[in-house]
Order: sequence, then structure tokens, then C-alpha cells
Amino acid sequence: MRNEFTAVIERDGEWFVAWSPEVPGANGQGHTLEECRASLSKAIRLILTDRREDGLRGLPPRGYPGNRYGAMKRESLLRHLG
Repeated sequence: MRNEFTAVIERDGEWFVAWSPEVPGANGQGHTLEECRASLSKAIRLILTDRREDGLRGLPPRGYPGNRYGAMKRESLLRHLG
């Protein structure tokens, strides 16, 4: 599957800089237009891979220690929250 994203590319002195409005945080730069596109493409791949891995991990199991209310029954939770 191939995805396409918008690339906004501007020239800043001797550099080309780029970002993608659809992928927040994806930025690229290069001395040539080709370097800039390749840099942005790599940034997009890294961000999407990280988001995919987060999604595959899913939600923590019920009662997970990081969720202090995860193991409480509804009634106990309501009493605790007062």
C-alpha cells in the first residue's frame, strides 16, 4: 500500500526545508530539493511506524498498575471519588 502526503517545501538561503501538514512533526531539510524530499519522506516513515507500533500495543490490561482505577469496580470507584 502506498500513501501520499502533501509536502510544503520552501527555500531558506542555501537550504530547502519541508513539512507535511497531514503528519504533525514531520520535517525535512536538504541542500538540494531531492535531499529535502528524501529527508521528509524518512521523517514521515519514522512517525507513522511509531504510531503504528503504539496502535498495535493497544490498551493496557484492566488493573494495569499505571492506571490506578483500573482494577476497581464501578461502585468502589464512585465511593473513592466521593
